[in-house]
Amino acid sequence: MIRKDKEQKKIPRDSCIRCGTCCLKGGPVLHNEDKKILLSGQVGYQHLTTIRKDELAFNPVHSKVEPTPQELIKVAGKGKDWSCYFYDEKESACMIYEHRFLECRLLKCWDTSDLMPIIGKNTLTRTDIINHGDPILLIIETHERECPYREINDLILSLPQEKDKSKHLAKLTKFVSKDLSIRSYALSELGLKAEFESFIFGRPLLKILSACGISVRLSKDVLQGYSPEPERLSSTTFKIEQER
Repeated sequence: MIRKDKEQKKIPRDSCIRCGTCCLKGGPVLHNEDKKILLSGQVGYQHLTTIRKDELAFNPVHSKVEPTPQELIKVAGKGKDWSCYFYDEKESACMIYEHRFLECRLLKCWDTSDLMPIIGKNTLTRTDIINHGDPILLIIETHERECPYREINDLILSLPQEKDKSKHLAKLTKFVSKDLSIRSYALSELGLKAEFESFIFGRPLLKILSACGISVRLSKDVLQGYSPEPERLSSTTFKIEQER
C-alpha cells in the first residue's frame, strides 16, 4: 500500500499548500535587500543567528553539509531545532508574511529556479547591520581571532582519525574556554543582552561539539560566569542607523 505522503509527493503542484515543510527545515539566510526589513523594526537581533565562515552547514546548491565559504546571517530556530522562528505551526503560517525575507519570497518548493541563483550572493554580515563604532565590533574581532573556525573545524573533522585524541581534545577545550570567556565578558561587562548572543557570536562552540558527539571537560571557573541564551526570546526592537 502506498503511503499518503508518498502519494502527495507525486502530485505536481504549482502553488503553496502551506504544509510548512520549508519553514520547519530552517529560516532564510539574509541578503542585502533584506536590510530594509531590519530597519523597519519588524525583525531584531534576537531573531537572528550567525553562521560563521567555515562553519559546517547545509549547502542547498550542492545538497550536502560543507564549510560555509563566507559568514551568513539567518533567522534563528526555535528551541533546539532549526525550524524558523517566525513559523506558526498551529496556524501553518508565517508571522511576518507581509515583511518576509528575499529567500522566502523566492522559494517555491515545486520550482527552485528563482531561488538557486541568489544562494550565497549579496548576503549580509554582522558588520553590515551593527552600528559603526559599536564596541561589540571589537569583541567580535577578538572572538574571530581567538576562536578561528577554520582551525576548529579542522580539529573536529580530523579527530575521528586520530589514534591519540588527547592533543586534539586539549586544543578544542582551549578554544571552548576562550569562546565562553569572550561571551561572558560581553554579557557581564558590556551589557550584551543574552538574547542577542547567537547573532553576535554564533552558536557556542560547546553546543557545536556536543552536536558532533564530542565532549570536553571544563573547569567550574570557566562555566561560572557564562549564562546561556534563554529559551524564550524577548521582543526588543532592532535599532540601526540609516545609511548616509
